[in-house]
Amino acid sequence: MSFRRVVKALAWLATTGVAWAQPIDRPALIARHDPIVRTVDYESPLTVGNGGFAFTADVTGLQTFGEAYYQRGIPLETLSRWCWVADENPQGYTLADANRDYTLADGRVQPFPTNASTPAGEWLRKNPRDQPLGVLQLEWDKPDGTPFVPTDVEEIDQRLDLWVGVITSRYELGGIPVEVTTACDPGSDTIAVRIRSQWVRTGQMRVRLAFPRGHDPAVKNTPALDWSAPESHRSELQGDRTIERTIGGTKYFVCSSRALHAAGPHVFKLEPERARHELAFTLRFGQERAQTMPTVADVTNASAAHWAKFWRTAGVLDLSGSTNPLAAKLERRVVLSQYLTAVQLAGDVPPQESGLTCSTWYGKHHTEMMWWHAAHFALWNHPELLAKNLAWYRARLPEARALAQSRGLKGARWAKMVGPEGRESPGGNPLIVWNQPHAIYLAELLYRLAPTPETLAAYHELVLETADGLASMVWLDPKRGEYVLGPPLWIAQEIHDQATSQNPSFELAYWRWALGVAQQWRERLKLGRDAKWDDVIAKLSALPVRDGKYVALESHPDTWTNLASRHDHPEMLMPLGFLPEAPGVDRATMERTLDAVMKEWDWETKIWGWDYPMIAMTATRLGRPEVAMEVLLRDGPNNRYTAVGHVPQRSDTAQRTGQSGPGRREIAVYLPANGSFLSAVALMIAGWDGCEVEHPGFPKDGTWRVRAEGWQRLP
Repeated sequence: MSFRRVVKALAWLATTGVAWAQPIDRPALIARHDPIVRTVDYESPLTVGNGGFAFTADVTGLQTFGEAYYQRGIPLETLSRWCWVADENPQGYTLADANRDYTLADGRVQPFPTNASTPAGEWLRKNPRDQPLGVLQLEWDKPDGTPFVPTDVEEIDQRLDLWVGVITSRYELGGIPVEVTTACDPGSDTIAVRIRSQWVRTGQMRVRLAFPRGHDPAVKNTPALDWSAPESHRSELQGDRTIERTIGGTKYFVCSSRALHAAGPHVFKLEPERARHELAFTLRFGQERAQTMPTVADVTNASAAHWAKFWRTAGVLDLSGSTNPLAAKLERRVVLSQYLTAVQLAGDVPPQESGLTCSTWYGKHHTEMMWWHAAHFALWNHPELLAKNLAWYRARLPEARALAQSRGLKGARWAKMVGPEGRESPGGNPLIVWNQPHAIYLAELLYRLAPTPETLAAYHELVLETADGLASMVWLDPKRGEYVLGPPLWIAQEIHDQATSQNPSFELAYWRWALGVAQQWRERLKLGRDAKWDDVIAKLSALPVRDGKYVALESHPDTWTNLASRHDHPEMLMPLGFLPEAPGVDRATMERTLDAVMKEWDWETKIWGWDYPMIAMTATRLGRPEVAMEVLLRDGPNNRYTAVGHVPQRSDTAQRTGQSGPGRREIAVYLPANGSFLSAVALMIAGWDGCEVEHPGFPKDGTWRVRAEGWQRLP
């Protein structure tokens, strides 16, 4: 190559931001985004956890000021995905008791359990529900005898070291230094705490462990802890280091490495040893009694090894050479979202929308959020965490088959709002269908990373039976000669009449694409193509269009003529963005639709945290990186990230501009926003099959210097 060509190549590299040759300094990259707290910030509690269990701490390193954080920001809780409680069901309520009849597209009448406000519907929605495991608080005997309050905490310097997963909280109480370290064991639901202070040595500082009855079941989203009716549950100290907890039919254990002392109903203390300035202990929460307890050093060392491995193997993005003022913001959101999703979204039961920070929808898993919750794990080179989520789906196939059979369908039909047992919850949930193809998409992401017979063997039942369900959920309308989807139907944009909705744009595109992927799985398995699936693919209704733009659904084509139809999720963008380009989706029509969403959408009434990344995905696939970056990082409703990476959501009911919302955000944290953000950035960095543009979601304006490692492309 001539010297002139070398110079031109280097200039091109500089303008496009192609990754440099030298490896990224990962410890330095992660460290510059360590959350640091220097005031009592009620929106910045810090969390340690292992994917299925998490402990969220305030500025003291424990959960000392839980009521203040709950009232003014983000709650402080200890949650798992294995601890559930259920009220007694003396009436023997079943889903059929919440049924309402709907007329299907072919004229048949089919009951669906959508009556949520009846006694049966109420019980079925609220049971089982997640159970908070306990509250761990710092107690300090103030010299003046007044209560310990947040304003007593001074000279605050709290840091979450992301590389090792340990919170170090330094501050002063009464002018005397206090240091608290908090960590979580990656292999068990154990926290480790070390407190150092002269207040410990004098016996004026200790730890209080208390157990609430549960959450307030009258509140759907972000309920307070319920400290009423202490006689309704039991906390029994067995020996001096194990507490047996019983709530209804649920039992679990809390085991301590140090002696516990009963201090009242459901209250226990860990006291320091006199003349020692340190109080160190570990606590394990579990369904079984612990036989041995690790030391604080055991837990912190295991945490450090776990998180160092996580960061060294993860996809990473380094924008430190950029001059664009948004670069640091984007890089920080990436790192914090990686941490928060790894801590909270990989348990034995797939996550609720608030992860393991607080409770929403009674702790139930919303299966339509599964793609946002877990797809990014595969794209950021942690497919094992996606596989852990899909393990629950594989185990719940019998329930999905039974649900399909009860609705006259073939294969598997996935419930939408579920607890650990997979049982549907009443409400609009049974009419939502965009959750159905997710299992196919997610299994395909795993196959792309490991295209082996073992992957096919692990997921072929999930893929093929889900596809059978999809093919049987549409009806061949003899008058049209086309397959139609719905009614009844509650589309992804949850604002339209469920009894009459038919042929939504996104769901139609998702059906066609997912059935095509399932056919590829059949061919990989040497089974040949399924004739019924091919018939559905060929004859499925076209995406609805009005005035040259895609609309939400064919039966209600007023998206662009009625402002009331332009809030909630702009799902008409998802056929090209969330999904790859495919036959039946016109780029020019989608271009016009994107422009219309950007200019005419009712952003202030109600929009969700995952909508912004979803729109950015569409803009990226359309070759509009400026639009993608702007909307991804826009400071709009429900797209404001706290200093620790959380994305609180205001009320999930529609609100107009200027209308006062709740004093406290209804949904304190919202993990689909973080997950969708990571998936969108993956698309913007790594692109998709056939994409020839380097980092297609980043504007080529000379202000972005992109270094990326460990990325995976989307389909």
